[in-house]
Amino acid sequence: MKKRVVVFGGRGQLGVELCAELERRGYTVRSFDRKSLDIIQAESVERALAEFEPAAVFNAAAYNHVDVAEQEPIAAYEANALAVRNIALACRQSDARLIHFSTDYVFDGRAGRPYVETDAVHPLGAYAVSKLAGELYAQAYLERPIIARTSGVFGPGGLHTARGNFPELMLRLARHKKPIRVVEDHVASPTYAPLLAARAIDIYERDLDGVFHIGGGQPISWFEYAKLILGKAGLGDADLCPTDEREYRTPARRPKYSALENARMRAAGIQPMPPLSQAVEEYLKARG
Repeated sequence: MKKRVVVFGGRGQLGVELCAELERRGYTVRSFDRKSLDIIQAESVERALAEFEPAAVFNAAAYNHVDVAEQEPIAAYEANALAVRNIALACRQSDARLIHFSTDYVFDGRAGRPYVETDAVHPLGAYAVSKLAGELYAQAYLERPIIARTSGVFGPGGLHTARGNFPELMLRLARHKKPIRVVEDHVASPTYAPLLAARAIDIYERDLDGVFHIGGGQPISWFEYAKLILGKAGLGDADLCPTDEREYRTPARRPKYSALENARMRAAGIQPMPPLSQAVEEYLKARG
């Protein structure tokens, strides 16, 4: 196996973990972020892959401003859909595998149970539509793409990104003695970035293809997740109260139950995700 890979979105919360894990496994990694290469520019993407000739491309770049996307749907679509088309076409030209990361938001949350890979998709807003379109572009231009859907990603890289992540928001509010209100009627499967990176690479190294769910392995409400974080951090006395969708309105509609069932990953014999409590402990230890 040729050991050269490209990572787009290499400075993001997932991208930094992909680069670290790939290098640990002996790959030569070329990482690009938004400043070093604009994936919306097709010529730039094609040139980068032609020069490096990677065996695989991991696309962790994304527009993740779910609410803002309702005001600027074109920007979301360019980054999450048309840019994936550019990458897929460049991968086809250079005969590289594509591992593209998508989201639980392609579902509408009405199933009331964790989603498996074969469930019908139904996005609820501009962000979700753009992410689903990215999946479709990858499948349209490539014979064997890997599409990894995930949920509520958090990792140490969130300490160094502008938007941070959910655990950092909870910790910051608690340490500043701020009241914390978190919805209890929305359920996801929060996913630890280093484990997400490792499982995605496992899927690639086993020469698998298609859609895989790589969720954190545990459906949990955002309120219970917040309580878990604060408890593990020794901040269990924080002013944390539950709220709901009716009280906490957002510009974008979100699926109420978007937890993912890692059915195909389990069927392939890939190591399951650990309990969320363990992942949170690892996160807190890694952040120092």
